[in-house]
Amino acid sequence: MQPAFKWINEPTHWHSENGALSVVTDARTDFWRKTWYGFERFSGHIYATEIAEDFTFQVKVCADFSTLYDQAGIMLVKDDQHWLKAGIEFNDGAPAIGSVLTLSHSDWATGLFQGNAREFWLRLTRKGDALRLQYSADGKQWPLLRLCPFPEGAVQVGVMCCTPERQGLEVTFLDMSLTPPLEKDLHDLS
Repeated sequence: MQPAFKWINEPTHWHSENGALSVVTDARTDFWRKTWYGFERFSGHIYATEIAEDFTFQVKVCADFSTLYDQAGIMLVKDDQHWLKAGIEFNDGAPAIGSVLTLSHSDWATGLFQGNAREFWLRLTRKGDALRLQYSADGKQWPLLRLCPFPEGAVQVGVMCCTPERQGLEVTFLDMSLTPPLEKDLHDLS
């Protein structure tokens, strides 16, 4: 049985066909809580399913990032104060791979993306109170992006996109899969 996905902050324009979810972002959408900027935003688009067990969620993301803070990728949400988002975010004139962990306040960890940022993969594994986040430029090698704690209990996991400075980023999500957690060694990059 396929998990039931639903929207949090449904975008005006989207469609799903043949396993591909295509989204066009609405204006000035974002996720952030307090740190540095002082504001709180939870207006970005999330397409997610609820799960209480440990899991691995994986997706391929395709987009042409061009404007400051354009972003798309993966998201895990407990509520509007406890969440993790990860993916490509356009900043300092280039696409960067990064993640934001929010436990009442947001942090932001980012670095240069080595590969074609118009097509990349993300994988998130939850085991108990730990999250293992990986990314891939080719769908074969999966370096670690983040290992972090996260409160146990039911969450929603899926894909996200937002454009804090504009509207109209076109994103396609492909090959979404939700499985039992991968039991790979932390340094196994396959």
